[in-house]
Amino acid sequence: MLIRTAKTLLILFVLLSPRFAQAQAMFSLFVGTREEIAERMINLDKLKKSDVVVDLGAGDGRLVIGSAKSNPGVTGFGVDLNPKLVQEANARAFVEGVGSQVTFLQKNVFDTDLSKVDVIYMWLFPELQRLLRPKILAEAKPGTRVVTQMFDMGAWQADAVDSEQASVRLWVVPANIAGNWNWELKLPGMKKNTYTAIIEQVFQNADAAVRVGNTRRAVREFKVNGNQLTFTLNMPLPGVEGSQEHEFIGTAKGNVIEGRVRMHHPVKGDNEKYDVTEVPWRATRSTRTTYFNPTGLEPVR
Repeated sequence: MLIRTAKTLLILFVLLSPRFAQAQAMFSLFVGTREEIAERMINLDKLKKSDVVVDLGAGDGRLVIGSAKSNPGVTGFGVDLNPKLVQEANARAFVEGVGSQVTFLQKNVFDTDLSKVDVIYMWLFPELQRLLRPKILAEAKPGTRVVTQMFDMGAWQADAVDSEQASVRLWVVPANIAGNWNWELKLPGMKKNTYTAIIEQVFQNADAAVRVGNTRRAVREFKVNGNQLTFTLNMPLPGVEGSQEHEFIGTAKGNVIEGRVRMHHPVKGDNEKYDVTEVPWRATRSTRTTYFNPTGLEPVR
């Protein structure tokens, strides 16, 4: 009897200890998303038929199930620490007729593979969502949509907000494009020029400075959406009269950006008229840069 009492007290001590209680509060407290809000979350991410969705902290599974019902090509899964909720979600998926499209697993959200999903649903404590942010940015592929309600992602600002329910927000995972980049461009009748750029990035916001020869310019209108990026650059080029307006459009894949650039250059003898030439663009990321090499005494233009 004394041994049983001692065991009971030990279990109660563990369950009531702050560390254990905090973990359970963060991971196991379940409050079902209202059906109206769940529908808005599903509509905001504009599901495509090949999308794979995941719900981190899936509860009764309504977001994953609702996604599968809204588009028969959607598949997905949900994870939750509560085995009873996991069992109920799988039973609900069967009853709703999407048991072959979705499944629910008892798993820690930090152990969930996010590399092959297209949509991540969350409605977790704000601290937990911020703790998951580094995992999402490091593991989810660029273009993955993250949809949540009520709580935000800290300094990572939303890319879209529901027009009628401001608490429902969407983030698009940006490609990591920060660093040193180099590329070469050649216009018809011109020599090839080497461009050296340094891109700075904070989540989906980016900026860059570019050098050609001894001339440096800042880019304008830099936009990042998943792995797609665009920016403009007005740069004087050696041996060419006036500045060349560049419009860059590219797709980032690891340490390479590939796309096209439209170059607007003044017609010789008439600076009010411009020719437009579109050429391929391929930039590579490097651990070193010549951007900071000495410029000498040539005056800034």
